[in-house]
Amino acid sequence: MRIRTAGVVAVLGLALAASGCGDNSKDEPAAKESPKAASGKLVIWADDKRTAALKPFAEEFGKENGVTVEVQAVSKDLQTNFVTASQQGSGPDVVVGAHDWIGNLVQNGAIDPVQLAAEQKSGFNETAIKAVTFNGQLYGVPYATENVALIRNTELAPEAPKTIEDLVAAGKKLKAEKKASEILCLQSGQNGDAYHVYPLYTSGGGYLFGTTANGDYDPKDLGVGKPESIAAFQKIAKLGEKGEGALKRSITGENSIATFTGKKCAFLVSGPWAIADAKKAGIKYDISPVPGFAGGKETQPFVGVQAFYVAAKGKNKALAQEFVTNYVTKPELAVALYQAEPRPPALTAAFDQVKGTDPDLAKFSEAGRNGQVLPAIPAMAAIWDPFGKAEAAVIGGADPAKTITAAGKTIAGQIK
Repeated sequence: MRIRTAGVVAVLGLALAASGCGDNSKDEPAAKESPKAASGKLVIWADDKRTAALKPFAEEFGKENGVTVEVQAVSKDLQTNFVTASQQGSGPDVVVGAHDWIGNLVQNGAIDPVQLAAEQKSGFNETAIKAVTFNGQLYGVPYATENVALIRNTELAPEAPKTIEDLVAAGKKLKAEKKASEILCLQSGQNGDAYHVYPLYTSGGGYLFGTTANGDYDPKDLGVGKPESIAAFQKIAKLGEKGEGALKRSITGENSIATFTGKKCAFLVSGPWAIADAKKAGIKYDISPVPGFAGGKETQPFVGVQAFYVAAKGKNKALAQEFVTNYVTKPELAVALYQAEPRPPALTAAFDQVKGTDPDLAKFSEAGRNGQVLPAIPAMAAIWDPFGKAEAAVIGGADPAKTITAAGKTIAGQIK
């Protein structure tokens, strides 16, 4: 998946629904009689890549429980389609998607909390569990994590840059030597891309939301428009089209990876979804954390999580509960989903199983070690468009203070 231009929906791709707990609020696995008693069909919605990986496991679950399981591919707008179908009573029982829609779906009454036993919970990456927790409740079973990192062509850039300034100097040298045509492939486009620029924004001292005493994001503490965000964008402006030329609106979600695989730039800020293209193009590459500004804070990329959710209005909630809490937690399924689309598995046992054959996993995880869970609060929906447009304007040469102050006012006005 990519992201924000295809959206944080993209990088974070998809959509979700959470898991129905109903009467199964105890820590024990759901009793087998309960799912079997349901009318015999379980419907799962997922995107194209995950559908193929899920089918054999879904069939096995169906045989074990004496039911039919249908895995249906929803290629576009999974989140929107799910909410609409849920309201009409024609939605699935289980949805697979990104964690950052949880707040919106909870508000829409489309998802229920899920219960995992403490022992099951402890088998997952802590950040992944945090990502699917909203208002103190668990709203899904995570299966993969994702974040951006710096992917570099090691033939053009043998050493990982320690700072963004080092990267710019190396990129400019390659341009001068006619070995590259771009300093950096970090997608922006005409509307900006908050997801991909976020590591630099945090290194410059900016933040989106403060946190409450219990660690949840606080929509009342908006960082966009504050002095810290202006200072961060003043640094980003220096990398833009009127400055170093490292950040450009001509680098988009459609061409950033292709520009890198075409050997036109040595440095790409992207996620695990870019690796298949790099391998196909025969690029010798390495992965390291996105470098921050000299003297600035350590970069903090967004960490996104893909998860399974049970629809609140599904026809077979007991069966869906059984599938999500006691079947999705199996390492075999997590490994199959990883093989369908290589992102670090959220289940520790699955991660340990595949990391030996895929050194990239540990490198992406290390790049996300200091990351921030992508906010799933409803207020986050107000961030993307104004923030992205402000970013693009600043990259194009607009005044950072005026631009970010205006964006902050727009966002604040949209947060109810």
